Amino acid sequence: MEKEENYKTKDENPEKMESKKKESKENLENSEVEKENTTQEVEKTPEEKIIELEDKVARTFAEMENQRRRFEKEKDEAFEYGGFTFAKESLNLIDNLERSKNILENDESLKNSDALKKILDHLNVIYKDLISIFSKNDIKPIESLNKKLDPNIHQAMMEIEDDQKEPGTIVQEIQKGFTLKDRLLRPALVAVSKKGGDMKKKDEENKEN
Repeated sequence: MEKEENYKTKDENPEKMESKKKESKENLENSEVEKENTTQEVEKTPEEKIIELEDKVARTFAEMENQRRRFEKEKDEAFEYGGFTFAKESLNLIDNLERSKNILENDESLKNSDALKKILDHLNVIYKDLISIFSKNDIKPIESLNKKLDPNIHQAMMEIEDDQKEPGTIVQEIQKGFTLKDRLLRPALVAVSKKGGDMKKKDEENKEN
């Protein structure tokens, strides 16, 4: 009896193996069909491919044009403003000349002397020459006195009471400002006017109280 049962099991195993093979083949066939369907869906028409290529070409040309314009702008700025740092440091010459003039004019031992007049005349000639050289190179002083305060080119350092002028009017120039073409080399340091009437009214009210 045991031999018969063993034979039965041996006969059943090949059938199971064949059925498994058939199932695997069917699964492979189904997967290949699905792959073919997906590849057909992914493939684009020639017109779509042409449109995509034209779009890529247009984008590359646009990027090249932007790079060219950026390069031209940087080149122009380097040519026009290459001496920006040198021009800014050269302003120290004018500052030192003005300081020297102020020191000499306030020197009691030199006041009303011929030597002082000659020295000041020479300093004024040098100052005018410097200003003319700067202006030829598009370095120009900022006009400040009696102008309204412009935060773009002026820097207010103090306020001075002045009822005759509108508040915010520049009444004193502490340090001259300069521009290089359309760029600011340094702002002008100034003093601006403010109304003094309000302070007087408050003082009178305090006195009355």
